[in-house]
Amino acid sequence: MLIKILGTGCRNCVTLAENTKKALEELGKVAEIVKVEDIKEIMSYGIMSTPALVIDEKVVSYGKVLKPKDIAKLIENAQ
Repeated sequence: MLIKILGTGCRNCVTLAENTKKALEELGKVAEIVKVEDIKEIMSYGIMSTPALVIDEKVVSYGKVLKPKDIAKLIENAQ
């Protein structure tokens, strides 16, 4: 599983990345987490606000910082 955090490195983006790691730990799952900070690459996903969460190349959330439990649900649904 590949999880991408789209954002320019702002505080919300960092928090989303940390919450994603917590969600994976709670689920006992392993995934590669990649931070995408390149504006052109972020724009290629068609989102209008960051941070965004992408699981296996599917945008599952953007414009908000999800809590670990919410991210865990998205990870489970993606499998």
